[in-house]
Amino acid sequence: MRYSKLLGKTIREDPHGSTRESYSLLIKGGYIRQMGHGLFSFLPLGVRVLKNLQNLISEEVEKLGGQEVNVPLVSSADIWHKSGRDQWMGKELIHFIDRHGRELVLSPTHEETMVELIRSSMSSYRDLPLLLYQFQIKFRDEERTREGLVRTKEFLMYDSYSFHRSGNDLNNFFPRVFTAFGKIFKRCNIETIAAEAGVGFIGGEKSFEFLMPSGDGDNVVVLCKKGHYRANRDIAVGSKKHMGGDPLAMEKVETPCCVTMDKLSKYLNIDKHRLAKSVVYFTPVGLVMAVVLGDFEVGKEKLSRYLNTPVLRLATNEELASAGLVPGYLSPVGNTDNIRVIADDTVVKSANLVFGANEENFHFINVNHGCDYEIAEIADISLINKESSCLFCGAPLQEVPAIEVGHIFKLGNHYSRVMNLVFHDDKDRISFPHMGCYGIGLGRLMDAIVEANHDDRGIIWPPHLAPFQVFLMAIGKSLSVKKLVEELHEELGHIALYDDREDSPGVKFKDADLIGIPLRLVVSARHMSEGMVEIQERRSGKITLVPQEKIKETIDSLIGKE
Repeated sequence: MRYSKLLGKTIREDPHGSTRESYSLLIKGGYIRQMGHGLFSFLPLGVRVLKNLQNLISEEVEKLGGQEVNVPLVSSADIWHKSGRDQWMGKELIHFIDRHGRELVLSPTHEETMVELIRSSMSSYRDLPLLLYQFQIKFRDEERTREGLVRTKEFLMYDSYSFHRSGNDLNNFFPRVFTAFGKIFKRCNIETIAAEAGVGFIGGEKSFEFLMPSGDGDNVVVLCKKGHYRANRDIAVGSKKHMGGDPLAMEKVETPCCVTMDKLSKYLNIDKHRLAKSVVYFTPVGLVMAVVLGDFEVGKEKLSRYLNTPVLRLATNEELASAGLVPGYLSPVGNTDNIRVIADDTVVKSANLVFGANEENFHFINVNHGCDYEIAEIADISLINKESSCLFCGAPLQEVPAIEVGHIFKLGNHYSRVMNLVFHDDKDRISFPHMGCYGIGLGRLMDAIVEANHDDRGIIWPPHLAPFQVFLMAIGKSLSVKKLVEELHEELGHIALYDDREDSPGVKFKDADLIGIPLRLVVSARHMSEGMVEIQERRSGKITLVPQEKIKETIDSLIGKE
């Protein structure tokens, strides 16, 4: 490939407002271009990296018996109605009507479609287990897209789905996928932490995320400092303090304009740990009030797990009013007939708390569970805070920002049950297949690889992922130099990017470093006079003079070494 003909040359300026180095390097190196908010085009260099990632992933997945398929981006809304996820997804799910009046959706994920594919294609229980995978565009109307490829509206994803005769079969297969994901990320030269995570709108029984620590990460992984525990912050558990004491008499006090924990704490001169925070959510089973201590936050994923249904959004003021609740002064005290209430375990253990009075500008002080109010449903529904410690060893917990690069789910038979996918087992009994689903966002993974593999000059691609293995260039304009570099371009073929521009060697050196191709091969009159060419390794910077007859052999050796 001649660089002069390549679409997407390097640029020197950082993207306007960019704060992420990986995003800047992908733009400046000529890999991607932004087309709109959360929308990106991949240029030829970027497409070559994507294809290499697909090949790497396919190698590991097919060792598990994976079979590649391709299902439509568009699916019938009927199957989403059947699974119930059209209500869970909210505005992230794009609906539209075709010319025949049929309701369709742009699929953000493909569990429902894969169930229908199996229904139409599985002939017998003997077909199970099955692992199907694809590389497919997904679309999610993300409310908060992020700079670069970490969180976009449209993205290319590896997603795979396994179907099993039993839960035991799924349980035995799941660790093999876990191991395969670890191998994939190791081959991408990124360090990941595997941590338990929530299931979100995918649903199911359990999930694990693979996270790469990064100061720019949009996830937080909680780690025990002694190594005994790791989990996504959304579902992490840890010790939580509560304040005891002898119960005092409850009083109603005026608290003008104290509609936040900060304002209330300051007005009453009381630590937030002595305040109760009540938050009301809209869910498929109705309004739910979650009550936590004032220095904690409600864990929406924990609450969803307890309810066994998604927490969709905060309740509106109109919905609160219909339940007899006053925004800013919400409380379960004396007013729980019209709403389901779940309290964090620390709330009911704490004495003399401050609660809202469900009356504007008033709160109750010295409120005690069992004396002044009763809540029957008690669970761990709060996120850990900075004072939490490991439940297993008592060591401090630390929060590490990270980028999620992979996610695997143990779905059980949820989808097969709600969508009535059945098979007859070897004893002619009707059974529901158990499922797993496993995903890697390729754009997000590319971003993470650059985050972990760059220096102040540019990207440093692992050789098997690089768009080309060799950056070929010449110094000087003699006919002999030009003849040799053209011959090498022909001989090396698809592994070489030949910089045939008329620019200075310095410009070409800088572009070679920025693009990040593993080897730079320089043909010059000085070295040609000795029968040599110069090869520099991008990662180490080491320069080797190589006899012309051993160029291909040396390249193969250096690429294999990395």
